[in-house]
Amino acid sequence: MLREVDSGKRIRELCQGENISEATYHRWRKQFGLMEVNEAKRMKDLECENRESLLKHRELEAVCEKSCEPGHAPGSGPQTG
Repeated sequence: MLREVDSGKRIRELCQGENISEATYHRWRKQFGLMEVNEAKRMKDLECENRESLLKHRELEAVCEKSCEPGHAPGSGPQTG
């Protein structure tokens, strides 16, 4: 999208067509304007990986907290069967 303005498209038209605000466009331009397309895609992929890792980490923390509650032996985890 940023390259479309470079090739002559008006910012207002681009933003209306993409259903984003002009403020969003300018924020993206500031953040990603000097990057090549493949660099921006790689950065987006890495952000997604980081989000997924953070979710997994939080899930593991929650499991550890439950298994370390008073009355449970450390490392015993939930009892089955």
